Amino acid sequence: MLEEMRIRSLGVIDDAVVELSPGFTAVTGETGAGKTMVVTSLGLLLGGRADPALVRIGVKNAVVEGRVTVPPDAAVAVRAEEAGAELDDGALLISRTVSAEGRSRAHLGGRSVPVGVLAELADELVAVHGQTDQQGLLKQARQRQALDRYAGDAVAAPLAKYGGAYRRLRAVTAELEEITTRARERAQEADLLRFGLDEIAAVEPRPGEDAELAEEAERLGNAEALASAATVAHAAMAGDPEDPEGVDAATLVAGAQRALDAVRSHDPALAALADRIGEVGILLRDVAGELAGYADDLDADPLRLAAVEERRAAINGLTRKYGEDVTAVLAWAERSAARLTELDGDDERIGELTAERDALRVELGSLAQALTDARTEAAERFAAAVTAELASLAMPHARVSFEIRQTEDPEGVEVGGQTVAYGPSGADEVELLLAPHPGAPPRPIAKGASGGELSRVMLAVEVVFAGTDPVPTYLFDEVDAGVGGKAAVEIGRRLAKLARSAQVVVVTHLPQVAAFADRHLLVEKTSDGSVTRSGVKALEGEERIRELSRMLAGQEDSETARAHAEELLATARADL
Repeated sequence: MLEEMRIRSLGVIDDAVVELSPGFTAVTGETGAGKTMVVTSLGLLLGGRADPALVRIGVKNAVVEGRVTVPPDAAVAVRAEEAGAELDDGALLISRTVSAEGRSRAHLGGRSVPVGVLAELADELVAVHGQTDQQGLLKQARQRQALDRYAGDAVAAPLAKYGGAYRRLRAVTAELEEITTRARERAQEADLLRFGLDEIAAVEPRPGEDAELAEEAERLGNAEALASAATVAHAAMAGDPEDPEGVDAATLVAGAQRALDAVRSHDPALAALADRIGEVGILLRDVAGELAGYADDLDADPLRLAAVEERRAAINGLTRKYGEDVTAVLAWAERSAARLTELDGDDERIGELTAERDALRVELGSLAQALTDARTEAAERFAAAVTAELASLAMPHARVSFEIRQTEDPEGVEVGGQTVAYGPSGADEVELLLAPHPGAPPRPIAKGASGGELSRVMLAVEVVFAGTDPVPTYLFDEVDAGVGGKAAVEIGRRLAKLARSAQVVVVTHLPQVAAFADRHLLVEKTSDGSVTRSGVKALEGEERIRELSRMLAGQEDSETARAHAEELLATARADL
């Protein structure tokens, strides 16, 4: 239940506190006083769109705060705790701030949360209905949604299956169309891929081969210089056979070792140095041997160099087209082979998709028939319940019914032996019909219902929903527009009855409705010459009679209006 709202700097309201109570609360006031801001404020608390134009001029932020009591085990409480919110003595504190620049912040139970979290909780907390909802009820899509909501699982279960099959059919159809309409482009793509794969297969590059060939080409191109350097180095280390008197590194190191070996027994430190010189000698002999082998094995064959350059040219031709190196070229080949397999399998894929499409259309037809059957059954109960409610809303002879029909379409699905159009919600076109009095043919409410009748039909629909899909709080924003006289009294009486099982808040301009309220709030506006301010106060006794008199005759002190106001209150009390 919504206990309280505080509204600051929103529209014409400077700072006001709206204290609500269980049962029926009526909100009244002069036109332009800010009654609608109460509805707007609640919409913000429930995750509605933040309009910076609602922020009072000269103020940085508008703030709406609300306190809602929720059972600790309710789904709302569980979802709030998941978002990090905490309950305050069984109540959930909600806050919404809107800046003049358009930024919006939301807080739930003391924690900052995305605005979307508030919207998730909205359906479980409050049902808001205004004049825009009446216009929405004129649309067939909204009428179908209302019927589906009333039907519950009987429609929801097949509708979920239907939705899955419908989405899959759209995906299959799109893929099939893409394959068939782009057949020429796909054939050209396949030819290009096949050419590239053949070119790579002809060269047969190995991973890393480009780097290996580059090294070999560098070595072959400088073979003479490499051989000369290796020979000179070998002679310096191991001696030159053509110069027996020459001094080489190996001979010098050997002499140094013999000199130290002669006295090594006298000092361990010198012995260690002699051992290290011995290791140097071994290393010199090893390197000299490898230099000799390198010079002997060095290939200076110009034919081999030509073959290497030819191979490099072939590989470079591939890297220019398919990748920066051989590894990238081979990766391209792997991807292209998979894509080519896909393209070459188009004919087979077309057959598979066609078969799946046909099977899905049959399945959709079966599911659409199940939806039609479920809606038809629910429509009879829904219409009967709404008709019964209209009887208590001064429309005793009105009859509500639903027309459920399909439209033939040769490209559609088969339902009931006919090929009909279909959409994401089935094949049914649902239309709410109203016969306002005996003898009148049922007509769509968009054409056959006056403003007052439409208000009562919508209220009747909401009352029926309250019995099947209840929420703790209902907010009605002037849904009694276009209604007066006895019908207004009956609307007030029916709202009071609804308030026995839920909290009902009604923004109204009708005294006949306000008289039935358990709590009467007045939104009044005063002006200090520069800033318009609004306040909200609860009316009791004489103040309530004066407000009802104003609503009746526009004159608070009219004796006739006062008498009528007192009579309305007496009538309302007698019904409670």
